[in-house]
Amino acid sequence: MTSGKRAGGGTETSGSGDIARTLELLWDTGRRPSRGPKPGLTLDRIVEAAVRVADAEGLEAVSMRRVAADLGTGAMSLYRYVPGKGELLDLMLDRVQRPSEDPSDLGDGGWRSALQAMGRATLELYRRHPWLLQVNQSRPILGPSALDGMEKVLTRIKPMGLTDPELVSAIVMIDSYVVGAARSRVYEEEAELRTGLTNTEFWEAQAPTLEKVMTSGRYPVMACLSEDTWGPDFDHFEFGLQRILDGLEVLVTRRRTADGTDAG
Repeated sequence: MTSGKRAGGGTETSGSGDIARTLELLWDTGRRPSRGPKPGLTLDRIVEAAVRVADAEGLEAVSMRRVAADLGTGAMSLYRYVPGKGELLDLMLDRVQRPSEDPSDLGDGGWRSALQAMGRATLELYRRHPWLLQVNQSRPILGPSALDGMEKVLTRIKPMGLTDPELVSAIVMIDSYVVGAARSRVYEEEAELRTGLTNTEFWEAQAPTLEKVMTSGRYPVMACLSEDTWGPDFDHFEFGLQRILDGLEVLVTRRRTADGTDAG
């Protein structure tokens, strides 16, 4: 996180603009603007500039005026291309979710590797764009990037043999897990920026008190934990992701056994 801006709390909501106009812009089915006063200004450039501002300064900084300033033009020029911030936000969301065109980015071909790759890629997406955690996306506007990504993952996991609602639920499960992990990581980075203390320095400041507490006999189980229990080397995200995939594998095997098909 580069700005120190607050990354949580759902300060914006997807789909809050003119839904019909947003869909026209996402799918390029609507009217095209007449040439603006600044040569070379396009909808793509506007959306890219808005993402740059959000990445650098936080979502709160994104306004038509601020984006126009980044592009070296006046705010009124932008309104020729996009009605307002609500529609612009949905265009930004679709832009950053654009899936990779490299098939190998979804693993070696199996459903497990596809979901694993999706989880890791989603975590990286939130690292690059922490402002996404400020957006309530419970009702997303479905643009080409979102649907392209969903199509690619569903194509790879269809052989799981689950029902269609279950396939979508598997994706939702991974995504929900990643959002929680991403929020924790972004909050850690934000805390470091706000306090000036690294994570190591923060815990070292508590060490003398905690050592005394642990020798008091009040917390015998915690006092017996190994020294590396709270260390930075254990990848909690990866551990959790693999356990979710293990659970799905049990279900897939059970279904295939019940159907009399190969569980491999």
